[in-house]
Amino acid sequence: MENSSNGNDQQVPGTTNISVLNCIDLSSPDIQSSVSLLKQACLDSGFFYVTNHGIEKKFMDEVFSQSKKFFSLPMEEKMKLLRNEKNRGDYKEGYYIGVEVSEDDSDSQKPFYGLNKWPRADILPTWRETMEKYHQEALEVARKVSRLIARALELNFDYFDHPEMLGKPIATLRLLHYEDRASEPDKGIFGAGAHSDFGLITLLATDDIVGLQICKNRDAKPQVWEYVQPLKGAFIVNLGDMLERWSNGIFRSTLHRVLGNGQERYSIAYFVEPNHDCIVECLPTCQSEKNPPKFPPIKCQDYMLQRYKDTHADLNSYK
Repeated sequence: MENSSNGNDQQVPGTTNISVLNCIDLSSPDIQSSVSLLKQACLDSGFFYVTNHGIEKKFMDEVFSQSKKFFSLPMEEKMKLLRNEKNRGDYKEGYYIGVEVSEDDSDSQKPFYGLNKWPRADILPTWRETMEKYHQEALEVARKVSRLIARALELNFDYFDHPEMLGKPIATLRLLHYEDRASEPDKGIFGAGAHSDFGLITLLATDDIVGLQICKNRDAKPQVWEYVQPLKGAFIVNLGDMLERWSNGIFRSTLHRVLGNGQERYSIAYFVEPNHDCIVECLPTCQSEKNPPKFPPIKCQDYMLQRYKDTHADLNSYK
């Protein structure tokens, strides 16, 4: 097991700031060591790598290949399905795949659930099957990570496995394509502008093009940004604002962004939140007389809807 990793040998453009992240081997029998590494990462930046996660390299390569085929379609075909993102100075295309729920299912009326829009099978055969399989396999990886997080928070290892949590979660797969243009931060032009994720955890798979940056102290002036190197075969995992809230601010949800360096870049993000009806309230192991709960209890659905409303996001893009 490695304590940290420098990713691969690709040159990081125009900076010497490279974040050294802990690397957790999900196949390691030394659970206590894995929990220790994860807890250290969650206290520091909320970012870490996971390896040996159970998704085969051949299948990951196929998912990226299918993603590239989609983004290579003629614009008129993509625009039948695609959310084209050029807001806040971001230059990327994004395609969302949520939890597929048929129209006759009572859950279909819930936010983030429903029917997905799929490319026609005659244009991209096997595309839907590939993405649905990846959606399920990524959820299993998220559950493995959640069990380590539970241990790190001194909870039962299956705390997040319950039906009201990750037994029936909100989970969104997001394929991303960044244009082959260089970012200009001083002009407000980014691959993706600075943000933190709303939910529980995010799994990020990337190609070998450097671009992701994190800022461990959002209040610093000036802010210090560090590149996160891609690591072959690994997911980059980050904690979301919901887990920071759940842990009473003990675990970190960190500001991050993407800078383009003139090369096309592809990534696949998998956002995981608990069930709509889950009550997010300060965990019993994260409060005391001296450290009372900082946030009131809130239902997961209400929290997510409020966060999207606050950021003026179009919820129809996630259905």
